Amino acid sequence: MKDYDDSIAFLGHWGRFQQAVFFLLCASIVPNGFGVFFTVFLTDTPLHHCLVPEVNLSQAWRDATIPIEVVDGKQELSSCSRYRLDVVRNLSAQGLVPGRDVNLTDLEQEGCVDGWSYSKDIYQSTIVSEFDLVCSDQWKQPFTTTLLLLGVVFGSFVSGQLSDRFGRKPVLFATMAVQTFFTIVQIFSPSWTVFSILFFMSGLGQISNYISGFVLGAEILTGNVRDLFSTMGISLGFAVGYMLLPLFAYFLRDWKSLLLGLSLPCFAYIPLWWFIPESPRWLLSQGRLEEAEAIIRHAAKINKVEAPQVIFEDYSIYADETNTHPENHPNFFDLLSTRNIRNTTIILCLLWLTLSTGYFGLSLNTPQLHANPYISCFISAAVEVPAYISCWLAQCYLPRRVSVISFLLLEAVSLYSIQLVPQSLSYLSFALEMLGKFAVSASSTLMYAYTAELYPTVLRNTATGTCCTVSRVGSCLTPFLLKLGLYFKYLPNIILGTLAAVSAFAAFFLPESFGQPLPQTIEQMFKLKRWVTKGTHASSYVHFISILVYFINYK
Repeated sequence: MKDYDDSIAFLGHWGRFQQAVFFLLCASIVPNGFGVFFTVFLTDTPLHHCLVPEVNLSQAWRDATIPIEVVDGKQELSSCSRYRLDVVRNLSAQGLVPGRDVNLTDLEQEGCVDGWSYSKDIYQSTIVSEFDLVCSDQWKQPFTTTLLLLGVVFGSFVSGQLSDRFGRKPVLFATMAVQTFFTIVQIFSPSWTVFSILFFMSGLGQISNYISGFVLGAEILTGNVRDLFSTMGISLGFAVGYMLLPLFAYFLRDWKSLLLGLSLPCFAYIPLWWFIPESPRWLLSQGRLEEAEAIIRHAAKINKVEAPQVIFEDYSIYADETNTHPENHPNFFDLLSTRNIRNTTIILCLLWLTLSTGYFGLSLNTPQLHANPYISCFISAAVEVPAYISCWLAQCYLPRRVSVISFLLLEAVSLYSIQLVPQSLSYLSFALEMLGKFAVSASSTLMYAYTAELYPTVLRNTATGTCCTVSRVGSCLTPFLLKLGLYFKYLPNIILGTLAAVSAFAAFFLPESFGQPLPQTIEQMFKLKRWVTKGTHASSYVHFISILVYFINYK
């Protein structure tokens, strides 16, 4: 039986059919850039203080009703307390002047029993101001984002099973529909509880369609085009959506308008159902040979090449082989079966956890980095473009282990250095955090390829799925990690930098896969070495250096 890539080699790698699939799938990923990160604006906490109702108070007492607190060396109005209103009313009725006739520090305080007043300098409303997720209920703010990410975890797991059962294309569009539908329904949430449940449901489709689109493109495209799609193509589609997010948020400053504005463009993807094909590889695995051949013949017509009389031969054997040998089906416990596999799995899980925590931590923290959250969010998104290009170059020309360790150390050094920057140089702190974001974005993308190259065919999908699940656990904890900054400003960066440094040391013990054939069996996995053989791939290093020299000398 011919290999699938050999069977469709007559199509070429970059005909009109492949171009259409490449760009349409990249376009289908754009809404994922909105996905999780719209919580940056949706759950941001505006400046607020206790509401002072319309009562008979002099202007001086109305201004003095909210105590002054020192936060990070700055004087601010208290967010969660006020002087007792009945006492203030009596003092105002007596004509006493606050600060002159009355020492304010002697007055008794109370909570915000009448609610809060929220600043509208940046946002018209967020879910924090809508449902009063402040003070005693401030834990609900990070928990809301965590619920969305829990939905992402569950959705990623379920969608993978559904994709294997019903196909890549139906799951791609079904998860996009789930994401769009529940995002729109959230607008009508009468309470935080209802909103949170719908947020979890929306999370089921947030990253699931990204994974489905990734798998569909990887299975349809071949050769270098597949590598380009899997690293830079699909990632840039995500980055484009991410960069559009602050533009939407700038003009739609009410949280309901923002959700609606981000959801409506998704309806434009409905016509793509008739242009994006199902994966022929998946159809063959299901024994649906005629449908697979029909897609390839249609592709040949679009590419204006002639298809052979018989494209696929004896693929019914391939379709039945997994059912014939059910005892060979891999599972999670196979990743712990031997010492070598177990060590590799543990190290990779640590790396994925670190990278996911760092990526979401630096992305969700953007409102705190700059006075204008829209600018900081755009820069945070834009920095991913050179990161993905760097990842693609590193994947083409540099050893995997060296690349991952270098990116992790760059992240650690950047985050540690922020503590040394004086407060007057806030832009330097912002630049260092964006440098860390660059490093974690590049290494996160590289880990997909590195993980796939380390495991044999029988364990590859299981290993990648396990690592993804572990990484999502890290992302779910990120909102609470950022809240530690309330106790010590630099604590989140110290934790993320420490995780990166520890992971860089652990990655040193991983085998090297650069330039090696993909292992087909566990025995071949054991043959991977920690070092690139002397003289191997020297031309790749020369090619990479020549590219650097070209750009340095380019005028």
